[in-house]
This record gives sequence, structure tokens and C-alpha cells, in this order.
Amino acid sequence: QVQLVESGGGLVQPGGSLTLSCTASESISTIYSMGWYRQVPGQGRELVAGITSDGITGYATFVKDRFTIFKNSAKKTIYLIMTSLEPEDTAIYYCNAGDTWGQGTQVTVSS
Repeated sequence: QVQLVESGGGLVQPGGSLTLSCTASESISTIYSMGWYRQVPGQGRELVAGITSDGITGYATFVKDRFTIFKNSAKKTIYLIMTSLEPEDTAIYYCNAGDTWGQGTQVTVSS
């Protein structure tokens, strides 16, 4: 079973940017869909953005053109570029591929 490792989280001021990375333990070329989710303590996990094996992307409404998901199959990695971050974006961000989840990376947006 594929394993996923996220990185790139941290503390950023409102209006700032972060790039998250998710590296898989094996090729992602044949994984139909991968995505980023986020979760705030006490709330459910919600989809942020997804990308298919054909490179088709989709985003949650709240992203509002602020985030971009893309992948580098040669590096077995997907990325989430986040700009114009808001305090409401504070959450643990998880990478997903089918039934597999990464361990999560904390994103905190605060002044």
C-alpha cells in the first residue's frame, strides 16, 4: 500500500503563502485521484483540492482561486500552493490517495 508523507506546513501571517508537498512511496502515475483535505479540531475533514491521473483539478468553493494543486509524477509528489492565506485556513492539512492518508501537516495563519 502506498505511503504518503506531507511537509511544508508552518506559521504564516495573514496574506502570506505556503507550499505543501506530499511525496508518495511509489509511483503516482496510475493513482486515479489524489487530493488535499484539511481538518480543524472538533470538526470533520473537508476536501480542499484534488487532481486526477490525467491532471484534471478541482477545488473547494472556499479556495476562491487562492490555492493551486499540481503534481510532479517523476518526483512522486503533489503540491498545494496556498496564497492570500486567512486565519480561517488554519488547520491540519492531509494528503489523500484513495484509502491512504498522510500523517498531516499543521498550517497556522496568525499575526
